[in-house]
Amino acid sequence: MSTEHQKDPEAAENQFDAPANDAVDAAAADLAELEPLEPVAALEEEVGQLKDQLLRLNAEMQNVRRRAADDVSKAHKFSIEKFAAEMLPVQESLEKALQDTSTDFDTLRAGVELTQKQLTSALEKSGVLEVNPKGEKFDPHLHQAITMIAVPGQEAGTVVDVLQKGYKIADRVLRPALVVVSQ
Repeated sequence: MSTEHQKDPEAAENQFDAPANDAVDAAAADLAELEPLEPVAALEEEVGQLKDQLLRLNAEMQNVRRRAADDVSKAHKFSIEKFAAEMLPVQESLEKALQDTSTDFDTLRAGVELTQKQLTSALEKSGVLEVNPKGEKFDPHLHQAITMIAVPGQEAGTVVDVLQKGYKIADRVLRPALVVVSQ
């Protein structure tokens, strides 16, 4: 290095920066002469509108998810409401039967039969169907075999006796029928 640069370090820096400073000053002057571009402002405005629209759509989707979750929760909580409404008359009939102090067995039997019909009707209205497969082919999806017996003249695998009826809701087995099957 020369002694000149050793004496004044700022002068040495400025010597190397001078061409760069001139280029920066020229570019700044050129930018100052340019007027704001209208398309850029329009694009910035459109970007702002799109951001706002995105935020609104995101908030709406969150509201839709929350409402759907609430609807599912209410559906689970109150899904039995219709069935319960159908069962109330059965409950009331049983209460009346217990309050009856008469000793007439035929009247009591008639009341129990009517109550049983109410119960059957309530179950059917709620989609609960009885499975009574006597004489049908054994189906392991609908029936549970308790035992097998030899029955002359009966085809093997046929339900010969029903120990307990089964029930279905739509196509789903609620309880399989307990059956005796021929060998």
